[in-house]
Amino acid sequence: MNGSLDETETKSVTAQNPANRRRSERVMLQVPVVVQARTRDGKEVREETQTVAVNAHGGLLRLHMEIKAGQPIVLINERSKMQHGCRVVRVETSETGYSAVAFEFDQPAPQFWPIVFPPADWGVRP
Repeated sequence: MNGSLDETETKSVTAQNPANRRRSERVMLQVPVVVQARTRDGKEVREETQTVAVNAHGGLLRLHMEIKAGQPIVLINERSKMQHGCRVVRVETSETGYSAVAFEFDQPAPQFWPIVFPPADWGVRP
């Protein structure tokens, strides 16, 4: 098992319906990241993973750790070492042991992603 989301899981989380509309164009991009969160008892947990898709307002990644919608997390871009506060928007579990996790930044952060020519609706000029 390689731990990646299969096509069905990705479509399930990113299906085009009114509840899943994005404020900025999505780019399919695998970026190594670390997710930091706190458990209910206050213990800090970390997991290394990678994104599946990103946009100026957040993205989609896969996680093994247990996480809940609405939970705050900190995302660290492993390449740039940038950190940004986020909150979990949606979690969909799968039989692979990984969950598809949609997250949004506390504030839009298009510069967080290593994209030379970002989509026009990201509000960033190359």
